[in-house]
Amino acid sequence: MEQCSEVFVGIDVSKLRNAIAVADSERGGKVRYLGEIDAAPESMRRLVKRLAAKHTHLQFCYEAGPTGYGLHRLITDLGHSCIVVAPSLIPRKPGDRVKTNRRDALALAKLLRAGELTAVWVPDEGHEAMRDLVRARAAAVESLRVHRQQVSAFMLKHGRVYPRKTSWTMRYLRWLQEQRFEHPAH
Repeated sequence: MEQCSEVFVGIDVSKLRNAIAVADSERGGKVRYLGEIDAAPESMRRLVKRLAAKHTHLQFCYEAGPTGYGLHRLITDLGHSCIVVAPSLIPRKPGDRVKTNRRDALALAKLLRAGELTAVWVPDEGHEAMRDLVRARAAAVESLRVHRQQVSAFMLKHGRVYPRKTSWTMRYLRWLQEQRFEHPAH
């Protein structure tokens, strides 16, 4: 295999397996699909070290998603450049709707080599943890609002109207617990 000093590595990340593609640095140079490997940090560490043994300079990229920024931290801790790209910022050809892991990894490697990708800010672990906490709280608050609305609608449907102005107080919760519903025996 011909040795290329600089390569661009596109990674299509997923929960269990990551698809890997490598583009040689020359414009129009080879773009190879290396296959899928286990997404575990140790497997990714071995891949990065294997590629680093063959090439002097590596640049990595992957799409931001639910897997978070751990892969970015792993690659940069190993001394390599890595960008994370928002899926909405990846240039796509009109009509190109077929998505496969292989195609996505190859496209990422080519676009990284061409300088066509826009990196997003990667938070440190503290910022990421705070962001996760804020999002989880917002989701819980929204879920509580929806469920309260459902209970209120249910009570109204059955003609049960709370006799006071303010609902969802301790007194209101006691009132809810006191409600009894008759159901016809079959």
